[in-house]
Amino acid sequence: MTSDSFTEQAQALDEQAYQALKQSLELGKWPNGERLTAAQKEICMQTIISYETLHLPEEQRAGYMPQVCQSQTNGAMVPEIISTVQKD
Repeated sequence: MTSDSFTEQAQALDEQAYQALKQSLELGKWPNGERLTAAQKEICMQTIISYETLHLPEEQRAGYMPQVCQSQTNGAMVPEIISTVQKD
């Protein structure tokens, strides 16, 4: 499938279908209990990402991480990460 196909699928989804796909992916099985194959998981992920890109603000999308400038965090995050890596 091409990215255009995922976009077309996402445009055709309603909120209920999106939520059902998302839940199936989270649980690893369809509502009837059948397990998702690796290919089905990939298709679900791509469709969910496309749907969210079209319908949700960035901060509500799967995998969203706020972009915070280091100057706004006073560098607090950097030493914590470095010390964790150095301990391992």
